[in-house]
Amino acid sequence: MENNLNKPFVIDDENVAQYADSIAEWIAVQVKTANRKGVLLGMSGGIDCSVVACLCHRAVVDVYLVMMPYGSDMKNTSSYQHAMELIEKFDFKYSVFDIQPAADAIAVGDEAMLEGVTDANRALSLANIRPRVRMTYLYQLAQLGSRFVIGTGNMAERTVGYFTKWGDGASDLNPLGMLTKQEVYTLARYLGVPDSIVDKKPSAGLWEGQTDEDELGMSYAQIDAFILEGSSGDTSIDDLIRSRMAMSAHKFATVPIYNV
Repeated sequence: MENNLNKPFVIDDENVAQYADSIAEWIAVQVKTANRKGVLLGMSGGIDCSVVACLCHRAVVDVYLVMMPYGSDMKNTSSYQHAMELIEKFDFKYSVFDIQPAADAIAVGDEAMLEGVTDANRALSLANIRPRVRMTYLYQLAQLGSRFVIGTGNMAERTVGYFTKWGDGASDLNPLGMLTKQEVYTLARYLGVPDSIVDKKPSAGLWEGQTDEDELGMSYAQIDAFILEGSSGDTSIDDLIRSRMAMSAHKFATVPIYNV
């Protein structure tokens, strides 16, 4: 089958240098055209944000990294250590901001309002507070420094809607939005992202032990195959991807406004 998601290019080991330069140049142009002083990047210690940081470094764009743990979650999963490996290797400027007090303060605590709510919806609502708090902090800090908030969501995540609306899905520019997960890995190896980041299982860090693929019920390789070839190779996974696409369509649509 042919690619059914209109992906216009594919990055591989043969052309990765060309695309690394092209994406870096695109970032530089976006920042310069908008007269921004640089970009602000939320750093989780994962592969996507690490690749974006390295692309900004390649673009010679001033990039400031912000780690925003919920309490000790980054240290419990080694994410802090991985982020520091990247920061020290490329000498990135950074800061750490614990979002736990802010996230806990705005969580609904009235048991009457939680009556009848499923455990799954309750857990997910709490998990989604965290990326929304991070987004709020990033945009305040970006405005203080006349910077852009740079996004890190790749095409595989976008295809199945694997991001929090008005949370990690919010950014001023996104250099990875048309890249499969495999293309992100190809760039990571070329750009010199530390092996500790490249080799670990992708995780959004929503809770201890959480991994993207376990939560999605499919692998990134299957999503990439669906993007590039029209099928993951498993009809049940194809159906699940299409279902997720339909359920998350609202995340990409313009907010409906009543008009006669």
